[in-house]
Amino acid sequence: MIKLQIIGNLGKDAVVNTVNGKNVINFSVAHTEKFKDSSGTQKDKTIWVDCAYWTDRTGIAPYLKKGTQVYADGTPDLRTYQTKDGTTGTSLSLRVLTVQLVGNKNTDGSDGGSNSYTPQATYNSSTPAPASPAPDMAEVADDLPF
Repeated sequence: MIKLQIIGNLGKDAVVNTVNGKNVINFSVAHTEKFKDSSGTQKDKTIWVDCAYWTDRTGIAPYLKKGTQVYADGTPDLRTYQTKDGTTGTSLSLRVLTVQLVGNKNTDGSDGGSNSYTPQATYNSSTPAPASPAPDMAEVADDLPF
């Protein structure tokens, strides 16, 4: 299995659709890299990833607004298509397994905090079991020798 992770900003508000009786949240994530070309000129390169999150837990959809910074991971899919001028185009899409809200894109440059939403936790033999809760502080105080 190939896994793709992306952090970027949403290009538009997420849309919830129903396909064959199943819910899917569709959204696009953009990641812009800044680099210098061989002549030393500053350049920007933006990569767009179309995301499809197949889930019955659509409660995160209202928070997936244009400009919001998100982290998403899942399995990638490369699609080719014919453009209007007859050339072949390529698009990168992601079948989302996990999405987390990282922050908001504000005009003052500060992020809007760190909110996260992990839609499902999957435990299998390769995933460690969750840690047991910490002991109650009253129990620990009774064991102190002084």
